[in-house]
Amino acid sequence: MTAFVLVSGGHTGGWIWRDVAPPLRAAGAEVHAVTLTGLGDRRHLAGPETDLETHIEDVVQAIDHVDADEVVLVGYCYGIYPAVGAAGRRAERIARLVYLDSPLPQDGRSMLDQVRELMPAGPARERMLGMAERAEDGWRVPAPTPEEWREHGNLAGVSPEGLARIARLASPMPLGPAAQRLRISEAVAALPMSGVFCTVGGTTDIAALEALVASGMPLVQHLAGPGATFFELATGHWPMLSMPDELAGVLLRAAAGEGHRLAAATAA
Repeated sequence: MTAFVLVSGGHTGGWIWRDVAPPLRAAGAEVHAVTLTGLGDRRHLAGPETDLETHIEDVVQAIDHVDADEVVLVGYCYGIYPAVGAAGRRAERIARLVYLDSPLPQDGRSMLDQVRELMPAGPARERMLGMAERAEDGWRVPAPTPEEWREHGNLAGVSPEGLARIARLASPMPLGPAAQRLRISEAVAALPMSGVFCTVGGTTDIAALEALVASGMPLVQHLAGPGATFFELATGHWPMLSMPDELAGVLLRAAAGEGHRLAAATAA
């Protein structure tokens, strides 16, 4: 049996997967939605000491408590950072690592480092880099207001009811996890992986990634390996709310090793 361990992003929690879990379970899979320390219904457990290491351990514990033979680990948005950290510590348990509309973490970089270095200039980038300035007591970043979600959240496809759910359940975000640098085990590079791009309002897609691979950029060459597959969803950044059935179908296909494969760069 396959078990999906689903790791949500900043200001959210396991609740964002509510509509995705039923079709996955209907297909015979187990579903374990992780709520990271300090978020969702675990918001009361946050403190100034909450950091990326805390969140990595949250995911490690979730993996350790799964009995299924195959674990498909899904990291969404910020959640890919603790997912990658945990995958390195439990690589023997991970059948596939799925990057769901998320960055590609780099060794020795924090999420904020990568925002600073790689994210296109604009209001969304400036807002993320302003997390420390907005943090209450120096460590707790308030959840966005509904208006801020509409302006910066790339909510394409999300219904008014979905936005109301986000606004009602969003929690403050500890600053520490976003600022701590991730150390990536060499074991992660050997894991089968899948990437899922949400293409409405997004910054990249399969064609753009193929162009980067063809250019010879060293950072992305491993993405043309035989164990890497890719998918696109024509929606905004919240596919678990805007098209949960379609997302479940993509995750099941990813678990089966399906998806688009990139061609390796050719020698000049």
